[in-house]
This record gives sequence, C-alpha cells and structure tokens, in this order.
Amino acid sequence: MSIIQKIRDKYARVAVIAIAVALLGFILTDYITGRGRNLFSGNSTNTVGRVNRKKIEINDFEKKVKQYEDYMTQNGFSPGGSAAREQAIEAVWDQEVSRIVLNDEIAKLGIDVGKKEINDMLFGANPPEDLKKQFTDPATGQYNAAEAMRQINEMKRKGTADAKENFNTYLGQLENSRMMEKYNSMLSNSINFPKWLIEKQNAENSLLGKITLVREVYSSIPDSSVKVSDDEIADYVSKHKNDYKQVESRSISYVAFSAAPSTKDSLYTKEKSLSLKAQLDTTKDVDQLLASEGLTPGYNGFISGKKIQVPFKDSIFKTPVGQVYGPYLDGANYTLAKVLGARSMPDTVKVRHILIATAQRDPQNQNQLVQTRDTVSAKKTIDSIQALIRSGKSFDSLLVLSDDPGSKDKGGVYDSVAAGTMVPEFNDFIFENPVGSKGVVKTEFGYHYIEILGQKGNTPSYKIAYLPKPIIASKETHDSVINKANIFAGDSRDIKSFDDNFKKSLQPLGLNKGVAIDIKPADSRIQGLPSARSFVKKIYESKLGEVITPEPVGDNYVVAVVTEINKTGTQTASKARLAVEPLLRNKKKAEMLTKKVGKVTTLEAAATALGKTMETVDSIRLTSRPRNLPVYEPKVNGATFNPDNKGKVVPEVLSGQNGIYVIRVENVNATAVANANVAEQRKQLYQQGKQTAMYSSPVNALKNAASIKDNRASRF
Repeated sequence: MSIIQKIRDKYARVAVIAIAVALLGFILTDYITGRGRNLFSGNSTNTVGRVNRKKIEINDFEKKVKQYEDYMTQNGFSPGGSAAREQAIEAVWDQEVSRIVLNDEIAKLGIDVGKKEINDMLFGANPPEDLKKQFTDPATGQYNAAEAMRQINEMKRKGTADAKENFNTYLGQLENSRMMEKYNSMLSNSINFPKWLIEKQNAENSLLGKITLVREVYSSIPDSSVKVSDDEIADYVSKHKNDYKQVESRSISYVAFSAAPSTKDSLYTKEKSLSLKAQLDTTKDVDQLLASEGLTPGYNGFISGKKIQVPFKDSIFKTPVGQVYGPYLDGANYTLAKVLGARSMPDTVKVRHILIATAQRDPQNQNQLVQTRDTVSAKKTIDSIQALIRSGKSFDSLLVLSDDPGSKDKGGVYDSVAAGTMVPEFNDFIFENPVGSKGVVKTEFGYHYIEILGQKGNTPSYKIAYLPKPIIASKETHDSVINKANIFAGDSRDIKSFDDNFKKSLQPLGLNKGVAIDIKPADSRIQGLPSARSFVKKIYESKLGEVITPEPVGDNYVVAVVTEINKTGTQTASKARLAVEPLLRNKKKAEMLTKKVGKVTTLEAAATALGKTMETVDSIRLTSRPRNLPVYEPKVNGATFNPDNKGKVVPEVLSGQNGIYVIRVENVNATAVANANVAEQRKQLYQQGKQTAMYSSPVNALKNAASIKDNRASRF
C-alpha cells in the first residue's frame, strides 16, 4: 500500500492535469459523430462532500464520473462492470479535492488565465495531446489548428446543449490545469540555496572526528523483561498526535467460500458444447444458430492468421473448410470453432470511398441505427456517382456528396486498413479484390463507392465462426456453498467463536482465513477480494464483534467478523502499539543501562560498569554512519563535533537507536572539501530542486491542512 501511495503522491499533479486534458477527445468525438447525449438526471441538491466549506454537488460529481467512465471505455482502459464506476468515483473525488485546495491558494495569489491564453492553448504550437491527435494530418504529421478551430466553433453554434456544456467543462478543467502549472512553476522557481548555507555545509562536511567509546546494545536486555502499558502508549501518542492521526476505518477477519464452477459443472458445459457441434457442422446459417444460443454474431469476414489470438489456433487453421474444431477450453468457456473459409490476403489496404448514407448511429443508443435517407434515392445517387466517374468525372469533385465525416476531409481515404476493422461487406470487398478495383457496396450505413488504391503484405487469412459456452456454477453448486457458509456463520457469534470454528471446521478442509485492515467507509475493494462495495456497506452497518452472514462477493460467499472499529481522530493505544511499543521499550532499556553506568566520569569506569571493552572509532563524518557502528547514531555524531567536547569525555550517557554510548572525543580535524565551488554547488542544487518539483505537488500538504468532509459512503 505504501508503494501505491508514494506513486500517487509523486505524480498527483501530473495525474490531475492528464485526466482533465484527456476528457476532450470523447467530448469532441461525441459532437462530431453525433453521439451527444444526456448523461445525467435528477435534481438532487445533495452533496458528495465539502472541502474547506466548499460543496461538491452530487449532480456535478456524477457528470464528471460519467465523463471519466466514457473516456476510460473509449480508450480501452475500463475494467468493466462495477469496478469501472468505483474507479471513476475514486479518481474524480481525488481530482475534485485537489482542484478545490489548489484553487483556494491560486485565488489568494491572483493567478488567472485569459481568453487569449486559452485560445493559444487550444490552437497554438502546443495543443493538448488528444486535440493534437484528433486534428493531425496523417500525411504531413502537422497539427491542423484551423480545422480544430472550425469544428469547435461549429459545435459552439450548432451543437447540442450537452455537447456545449461538456466542452465548457473541459475548458474549465484546461484553465485549472494551466493555473496549477503556474502555481507549481511559482513554487519551483522560488527554490533557493543560500550561499551561507552551502558554506556552512561545506565546513561541516570537511570535519573528520575520532572518538573512543563504550557501548551496549538494547538487545542485551530481553524484550520480555520490559513491559509497556497501554497508559504509557496512550500518553506518548497524546504528546505526538500529528504522528498518529487516524481516519475512520474498520478491520475484519473473513472466510471466502468459493462458488466458482465445479469440475462437474465444467463437464456438463463440455457435454452441452459437444451436443451443439453437429448443429454447427451442418447449419447453413451460422448467425441464426448463434442467435438461438443467445449470442450476438461477431465479425465474420476474413482475418489475418497473425491477428487471430485464440487457444489452439494452429489446430483450428488445419481444420478443413466447413468443418468444426473443438470443443476446446478458452478461459471460462468451452468453444467450438467452424472454419468458413481460408485464403491469402493482404495485411493492410489503402482505399478511398464516397458514402451515401441511409442510416447513422442513434446519438442516444450507439447499438441502434436511425434512418437518414430511403434506400431507393440513396441507390440512385450512388449509381449516378459511379456513372460520372466512369465517364471521366474526377473522384475529388464528387467527394462533396459523401456522408462519411471520418474520411471526407482526407480525400475520402482510409490508409493502412487492417482486416476486421470495417463492416463486413466493406471489408470483404477491399480485401478480396485486387488493387485498382472499383465498385458499389451496400452496408448497414448505406451505399459506398469504393476504389482500392493499394495493398501491402500477403498472409494466410481465415473466416471462422466461434460458438462459446460459458462454464457457470450450477444451482446445486451454489446451494452447497451457501449451505456451508450459513452453517459456519450460524455457529460463529463473536470473534472468539469465529476463530475457534475456523480452526476446528474449515482449516482442515484447506480453507484460509483472510484479514483486511483499515477499510475506509468509501472503499470499494477489500484486500484479497474483488470489487466489494456492497460488502463494505454491510461492514459499516455491523457492530464490533458482529458476524456478517454470507455476502456474495465475486465468485465467493464471504462470512466475516468485525474485529476493529476506528473513529476519526488520534489512534488508540492498541492501534498505535505496534509502532510505539518498540520506541518506549528501548527508552526504558536506555534508562536501565544508564542507571547501570551511573555518573559518567571516565571511559574505564563505564566499561567496568557495563562489562564491555573500549573501542576506537575513526574517520567520523557529521552526516554519515561510521563503519565501526551498525547504524547511524545522530547523537554520537553530534556530540563528536560539539566544540565543547573536544578532548573530553562527554558527561552524559547518549541513548541512541541501537543502544547507549559513553564517548570521549579524541580529536576533530578539518580536511579539504572535494567540491568547494559554492557557485557551482548552488547551481546544481537549484537544478535538482527544480527537477524534483516537476514530479512533486503541494496537493498532499494542502489536503492535510484542509477541512474535508467525505460523504461518498452514504451517496454511492
């Protein structure tokens, strides 16, 4: 967990900016492809939380969560299911808290971004990456700022209310990102290493000390002989509250009863798959058979063998055309594969086309098409285009009639098209015909006049239909697992009986007991378990020591007992004991050993009292560990270079990290400094500081100082 936190701390500023900038791609794409939609509903004024008394409204928060989910899905980063929403909620919450705490500081400093600056950010030399990617001419590699401006202005004039609102949200985030950059730049440019400080450090680093000491390690006293009470720990924590802050959390012990499909379930699915093999082998309509099994037919065109990534693909490729291979195990499915065709095809194709559309995707539902023109008039238009081109009319002069926004501004060209990326009819024409072929193709979007401009590569390709049968747990399997979980939960009434019953009944069966600590109210995951938001809610509805009855989590039924409840504030003695007890135990050991030494007079007397020999430690530097000592002891090094101690026995026992020390400072000399060029040192330190500042952020410090109320647990 600490590694994850370090990464989050280090790249917090970069992540906030990246998330904000990344939103532009799908906002513009939604407008340009007509996919704008009403993302949000409800007029609730409930807040998700407050930061420094500023509300985070639930409607605005939901909107940003939806935007984040859409972005993740469109870019293939979404984990899917409830995990996607949980990830989005966490990311947007962190973004909103960071934005508010930073904006508070930015407002105090009067940092602002003007309209000209925003315009330069969008259309200048360094546009946002998503905008740059969308409007870069693939032929020249140059960003087309004019086209970007044209389409954005078009959206402002004719776009839907949602599209305009989304774009305004993006602009606000872009503005915030720039202000954050300015704020961080101001901080990084204020880095300073004074000349006097460098000179002082050089002088200190030049000192070389020599001491004689007597030491005794704390491990010489058994831990079992030194008791640390809860009151002592509580007293220590109360004096160091900032070091032992605590947020609301709970801990549990749990047992997960797996409800994954059994071997019997797997064999049953395999038999079902085998029973379908004859039907798949003889059917004349594969798509109809797939539909009868509740499956949506996938792409059924030819695909390069290099791009097909399925188990046993070599065996499938060797299967004669028209025959079926399988069933074979593919993840959580038994799958049948029917080879519908095999041939050599190019790897990629370059084409140009003109589309006379009859339908486009429904802006409200991307899985549905909305009719835009009747097929009769569309067919007449495409036939006229074909006739005009045959008579000598240029392709480019007729391109103005095309309804395809994806290629119209690029001469109608699609370059480096891979098999399977276009709709089946379009794909089959361009991959199954030679270069120079021209023709009209009908697809679900309308009529296309297509010309094949070029083809690259030549690879064996296959047309394969797949019929997967998922391996699912039967009712018998579920009932058996639930029964075992209920019996265990029924016999466990508190923490002790939970642990006793586990050892007696479940451990011999090979089951494991899990422990999850520091579960926060808004958490959606628990150590060792998949997405479990509803389970976290159940934990917070339970009392200390209460056993939670079987709760479905992923493929498991989980029985848990609440073992710890921590409220926001300062850690209790029991919570802090693990960290504090060793400190207090060593402090007591130091007092015991110091008492044994008595009053410090000579090293010989201290050595006699402790039964130890005197040691010489040479070549001591102020800020480094002497090679004779196992750990760096700041008190020993500090006493060595205290001018008052030179040539003397330090008149007190030094209690360090590893043990106690009685020392005599024999000598301290100044040596030459390897790099005494103060100006060059200052320059190097300044550059290092600037570089560090690039990957750090003041956000965490501002969050620690902020008043934050998180209501997510009760809202989601």
